[in-house]
This record gives sequence, C-alpha cells and structure tokens, in this order.
Amino acid sequence: MSEHTATVEWSRGDQPFSDNRYSRAHDWRFDGGATVRGSSAPSSVPVPMSDPAAVDPEEALVAAVSSCHMLFFLAYAAKAGLVVDRYADAASGTLARDDRGRTSMTEIVLRPRIDWAGQAPAPEALAELHHRAHEACYIANSVRGAVRVEG
Repeated sequence: MSEHTATVEWSRGDQPFSDNRYSRAHDWRFDGGATVRGSSAPSSVPVPMSDPAAVDPEEALVAAVSSCHMLFFLAYAAKAGLVVDRYADAASGTLARDDRGRTSMTEIVLRPRIDWAGQAPAPEALAELHHRAHEACYIANSVRGAVRVEG
C-alpha cells in the first residue's frame, strides 16, 4: 500500500507549563512543503490557550473525510463522462459520547453541492456516484462513527 507522514511540532518557549495554561498552538508540516497551524478546539481548551484561527484535529478529520469523498466522486463522475464545474461541501462533525462511553466523532455529515457543465445526472445516478465514492473513501472507512451524505 502506501505510507503517509506528517510532522507535528509544539514548543513551550518561555511560557509556564505546570499551571496547564500553556498555548496549544502548534504546526503541522507535510512532505509537499505545506505548513498548517494547528491548535486544540476552543470548545475543548478555552482561548487564549487555544488558537481559534488554527485548524483543530476535529475540523481536520471532517475536512479529510470530505476531501476524500470529493476526490473519489470527481474521479467516478469523470469516468462516467460527466463534467463537474464546481464541488463545495459544507461538512460537519458531531463530537459526542459513543457506545463505549468515550468522546468520539460520532457522525460526519457531508453536504455537497455540485455545479455541472451541461445536464446534471439523474437523482439515481447522482446517488450511485456518492455511494461509490463513500465505499471507496478509505478515510471514511477508517472512522468508527457514521458518515452520511445529504443532498
């Protein structure tokens, strides 16, 4: 198969640590050169210890599932001879207690809106494209919680 890497780096600097009021902001570095500012979610750790402008792991998981689904959807649409002009997804995730009593991402909802060049596929064909994309998305296959596509 394949291996994928990321470097996650946090540094205390001159801030105190044992009082638990240290910054959770950190960097994610990827092999292509991209750096993304990460932080805990402000809903988990209050500002100023969290950076609301940074990407939190919960958001990153939702974005990863959405992105994976979209990439497979686009590939299947192209193979079917369909032309997509724009794909936008207002995805969301719900963090809650799961059946084990642990806090986890219990559901991710994808809400893709697609603009087509020419005739849009019939609703049944569109549903089949989403079904195939969902089945193929290895990120969604790695998540314990439900992943739904609406729309």
